[in-house]
Amino acid sequence: MGKRIFANTVDLNNLGRHLRIISHPRNPFENLDSLLSIQRYIESELISYGYEIERHEFSFDGNLFENIAGSRRKNRQMPYLLIGSHFDAVPQSPGADDNASAVAAFLETARILSENELTENIEFVAFNLEEYSMIGSSSYARYLREKEQKLLGMISLEMIGYTSSKKGSQKLPLALRPFYPDVGDFLALVGDENSKNFLAKAEKAFKKSAGLKVECLTVPVKGRLFPETRLSDHSPFWDEGFPALLVTDTSFFRNPNYHRPSDTIDTLDMTFLRRVTEGIVHLAMEFS
Repeated sequence: MGKRIFANTVDLNNLGRHLRIISHPRNPFENLDSLLSIQRYIESELISYGYEIERHEFSFDGNLFENIAGSRRKNRQMPYLLIGSHFDAVPQSPGADDNASAVAAFLETARILSENELTENIEFVAFNLEEYSMIGSSSYARYLREKEQKLLGMISLEMIGYTSSKKGSQKLPLALRPFYPDVGDFLALVGDENSKNFLAKAEKAFKKSAGLKVECLTVPVKGRLFPETRLSDHSPFWDEGFPALLVTDTSFFRNPNYHRPSDTIDTLDMTFLRRVTEGIVHLAMEFS
């Protein structure tokens, strides 16, 4: 059988629907009911696309929480691509960019791939408690390492909906400023040295999305010289030796609404979010 291609385009209505449902305060210690409601929503959407659900339980601060994994993998021992995004938020923020934008793309990607049967080598994992030092993804990465699971790669979708066309809108650590644009209208892909090949493949895939500008960064020693590059769910996978990438609009280096009540849907660039989602689909197709 030849390479299958996806006929579906990314549906902006779907992205908008997910954003409206998810973009509400959902901090686990201030808005637990809201967080659990959104967790159930993610799970029900994945089930509706035909994915089998596994709830991965972990404890934090005396409470039990869950990551939600959806897959249709027939051979559980074979390496696969893991697509992840976190669904919790900091206190008093609706978290539209952080991280409803990524969850919306995550769900739309899952839908498109399921309708084209490109799902056997992919797992979708919605991580909990990223805002508390990546507790959920750390637990999941350890779980995969302990059972000696191999990954083709892991991508962490972290804030992928905010852009600015203004010169000087893109901030960066001093050492990186000479090498990257100062206009915040690009997608950043960040990998460690163990992820170089995966990063190169991802760059090509994302550049297939028309109009999407992509910048890449490889960091040494698992990002410890640039600790800002470790602030999402990819870093526990780096630490466990898996190839993993951060896919991001660069977070607080660009978005002035980071961790604030002003992180709302109306601040997002929906065209950019659509293009990023297309790029995620293109990347997933490389592993189908």
